[in-house]
Amino acid sequence: MRKWLIELRKGKYLTQQEVADEIGVSRTAYAMYEQGQRNPAVKTAKKVGELLYFDWTRFFE
Repeated sequence: MRKWLIELRKGKYLTQQEVADEIGVSRTAYAMYEQGQRNPAVKTAKKVGELLYFDWTRFFE
């Protein structure tokens, strides 16, 4: 579980669906990123990082 990602999203008052729409993936795919069940592609990780204001490489630590 990536609690840090959930906290960042909620801190921006965004739903999973809103983030998914902004980055161009399904809500299910985005939920899997938050749950740690899947890593996003680099291009997608950069979009999430830009939207939620964090270093996208954090996904791959």
